[in-house]
Amino acid sequence: MTATQTRPEAAPMTTGRTINLIQAVTEAIAEEMERDSRVVLFGEDVGARGGVFMATAGLQERFGKNRVFDTPLSEASIVGAAVGMAVRGLRPIAEIQFADYMGPGFDQIISQAAKIRYRSGGQFTAPMVIRTPSGGGVKGGHHHSQSPESYYTHTPGLKVVMPSTPYDAKGLLKAALRGEDPVIYFEPKRLYRAAKGEVPDHDYIVKLGEAAVRREGSDLSLIGYGGVMPDLEKAADALAAEGVSVEVIDLRSLVPWDRDRVLTSVQKTGRAVLVSEAPRISNFMGEVAYVIQEQAFDYLTAPVGQVAGFDTPYPYVQDKVYLPGANRIVAACVQALNY
Repeated sequence: MTATQTRPEAAPMTTGRTINLIQAVTEAIAEEMERDSRVVLFGEDVGARGGVFMATAGLQERFGKNRVFDTPLSEASIVGAAVGMAVRGLRPIAEIQFADYMGPGFDQIISQAAKIRYRSGGQFTAPMVIRTPSGGGVKGGHHHSQSPESYYTHTPGLKVVMPSTPYDAKGLLKAALRGEDPVIYFEPKRLYRAAKGEVPDHDYIVKLGEAAVRREGSDLSLIGYGGVMPDLEKAADALAAEGVSVEVIDLRSLVPWDRDRVLTSVQKTGRAVLVSEAPRISNFMGEVAYVIQEQAFDYLTAPVGQVAGFDTPYPYVQDKVYLPGANRIVAACVQALNY
């Protein structure tokens, strides 16, 4: 498919059953554990307590302590155990309590899980999912609010996902659990109960690597993922009130990411503003910006804009200042429109 071709958007089937994002995560895990006896779930306090955000509430009672169990406070051992289980035929879901805590398991992730398929010539795979709450907006400070996705998008062999709606949270998690590669599944914690939407009763997946067009527009492409998506919608509403037609794209999946969808949009609008809450330096959106200028340069009528977190440790109380927010997004869009 070339950058100029379009692809029909797969619209979610609606049933009138509205749930929030964390309920969608819980449902996805339960349904996959019911479907596949190889799926096991473990991490700190995921058992009787149901996790720090209650994403796994009731699962130990339903599936037993052999399949849903607590671990010591050791992220290295959690990830290491998941790698061993995956190689030996299980489908582990390892929960890391906060994305900020993944550091002790970093070597296990990038040196072991990500490399097994390649180093074994395809003889072994590591079909595992590492779930972790990510991002700010909950006044968690610099140990509970970071957005470290770029560390993992930089590592070949890993897939990286970050949903923003209940429909996508459930469908992407199911797809991740059915694949053969290790997936880092970031859950934007500020959307756990704030994001609500219709989710089908029937089984479905959302394929990794396909972005979603949240609204169509012709003047500017506004592109983001995860926790910033409600802010993109607010910014698009504000600009629409001034007569500006904004196309809003949710990447959903970072590795792989949907270059075709992004390039098709930018070729149509001629302007792009990229948004994420991670720090600006080495932000994943820098890769998106590079691809846009490399493959759609002749279509651009303004430089690619970027709105991101600041290059500082995440602050304790200034969430609204640090996060991109609708006002900063609108300002970047106005700059692109007036270029």
